[in-house]
Amino acid sequence: MILTVCPNPCIEVNMEIDYLRVGMSNKIKSKRIFYTGKALNVATGLARLKADVFATGFMYEQNGNMFEHELHREGVPYKFVWNKGRVREKYQFIDHRSMLTEVDESSPEVSLEKQDELLNLIANISKTCEGIIISGGLAKGTEIDFYYKALSAAPKTAFKIADTDGERLEHALKCGVNLVKPNLSELEKTLKTEIKSKEEMLIACRKILDKGAERVLLSLGKHGAVITDGSKSFYCKSVNVAMNSTIGAGDGMVAAASNALIKGGSLEEVLRCGVAGGTASVTLPDSISFSKDKYEEILSSLTVQKI
Repeated sequence: MILTVCPNPCIEVNMEIDYLRVGMSNKIKSKRIFYTGKALNVATGLARLKADVFATGFMYEQNGNMFEHELHREGVPYKFVWNKGRVREKYQFIDHRSMLTEVDESSPEVSLEKQDELLNLIANISKTCEGIIISGGLAKGTEIDFYYKALSAAPKTAFKIADTDGERLEHALKCGVNLVKPNLSELEKTLKTEIKSKEEMLIACRKILDKGAERVLLSLGKHGAVITDGSKSFYCKSVNVAMNSTIGAGDGMVAAASNALIKGGSLEEVLRCGVAGGTASVTLPDSISFSKDKYEEILSSLTVQKI
């Protein structure tokens, strides 16, 4: 079983408009609502790959039932630590020029008691799990070393995978992580440096390895990804697809790469699966993950080169 931990769920509301006129009335052309949270998106991707997955994390009493409904629909078992209040909402306005404007709420505060409750839940559920994945931001009030505590709560034999940046990633690395998946800007933020070349990119990845990661899967967006374990490095170029949504693309990459890693896949296979998962995720306009058919179609067309 693979356990996914979501510390900060979110309702994403995407609205298409002709033109965003500040201070004036705006007419919505289309609206889509997604019940997300990076680790919940990962759980959905794993379920679509027929992996044995279980989801946990923080949830909120006033509107958390919609997340339960979505996980039921995807066939993902779950158990949350429930808190008072509402799941935060993130509004995205996209106008005819493809200009994106975001308005993001803060999550309700999570008490130390609730944090301990989730850590105990992780320890109990993960006793027989093959891997644990934690990703995304932290709810208000959550201690900055929560990633370290959550990953440390799992058995030492479990694969540990983290998708975050900055201080959260720094703390996660202290307990040893089998795979991390930053994108280029997240890598720059974590190391507080600017990356301008392929050589600088690999040097930055090695710095993350030195801090405690076994493998770094670096997402390059539509250009694909790089993976390295310090001794070997590979690049996989993505394929051109119709981009209908960017929600969950990184999470699709984490789901597919993690599934390959836990199954014993080689460095090249983890990379190829990750790129296929991320690419397939952007093709579906009304979903936070990929379809298995599209994933397999893209996977069959990808090649990996050593760098």
